[in-house]
Amino acid sequence: MNFKAADIARYLKQPDAGIKCVVIFGSNEGMIADYVKQFAQTVCPDLNDAFQTAQFNMSDLEKDIGLLYGEYNARSLLGGRRVIIIKDGNNNLTNHLKTLLKDNLSDTLLIISSSNLNTKSSLVTLAKDREDFALISCYDDREENIYTAAREYFVKNGITIANDAMQLLCSRLSNDRKASLNELEKLTTYLGTRRNVEITDIKTVIGDTSASSQEDLCYFAAKGEIAKALEAYQELIHAGEEPVSLVRSLTYHFEKLLNCIAMIEKGQSADSTVAALRPPVMFFRKADLVWQLKVWKRQAVSDVLELLYNCERQCKTTNMPAEECLSYTLMQIGGAARRLSR
Repeated sequence: MNFKAADIARYLKQPDAGIKCVVIFGSNEGMIADYVKQFAQTVCPDLNDAFQTAQFNMSDLEKDIGLLYGEYNARSLLGGRRVIIIKDGNNNLTNHLKTLLKDNLSDTLLIISSSNLNTKSSLVTLAKDREDFALISCYDDREENIYTAAREYFVKNGITIANDAMQLLCSRLSNDRKASLNELEKLTTYLGTRRNVEITDIKTVIGDTSASSQEDLCYFAAKGEIAKALEAYQELIHAGEEPVSLVRSLTYHFEKLLNCIAMIEKGQSADSTVAALRPPVMFFRKADLVWQLKVWKRQAVSDVLELLYNCERQCKTTNMPAEECLSYTLMQIGGAARRLSR
């Protein structure tokens, strides 16, 4: 079954013994690695413990799948539950998992990670359809994901940080979880025994690792900055982003606009609506978002969402030029923003 953020948090706090296998996939390898570690540590805090933990690359299992069957049915010499971690899992595991888990009473937890799977992969479909599987998708962090992950890191390590420092930090972090974690660990090392982060610490330690992000693309398009939107789009495509993923980010942004417009229609100001958003909008985005809410109206946003729904369908259609479809849609959105702002 699909695991959302709330399901993940609930499981990590109180693991469900009914979950036999966790499949973690997507383009954000840092996030994948983080979740693999967290889920595995619900079984064994020390992942170097050979009695409770076994780790394989998929290439090992393709040479000898019997390794998986043997480890899954083995029992720890010291007692307790065991965990098996499989890196770079692929569809060749699908039928083996069906056989392995059928009427099997083992309580060993399987964790399969891969950045090569997609929503059409048979392994992903299996995990989505079975109640004893957890399916977790990991894509590039949005701004609110960056904020939440950084806040959780500081809480876990007993570190405090003022809101203005947090905003600056998040503006400099990457949308790749691993890169951001490396920056946070570097900051912690710099603090030494101090437990409070100040703006000067961030300026000294944290470089600006945020390249063109999906949020940049959304804000440029919604503000009518067509040239900047297309430039950000090309950078994201060259970095390996899929057009469908970018369409969904744009859809998410305009759905957020639509929700904000609903609040404004109830009597709130654009400024108070933006201020009330949770997680909070980054300080350097607030003025742009307020501007968008003053320019974009309900019908225009609905028209853009219809454009994006059609674009996503075209991107998924065989032999359709997905990159060109989205490029044209970006120009349409930017053009609409310009007309509305006149």
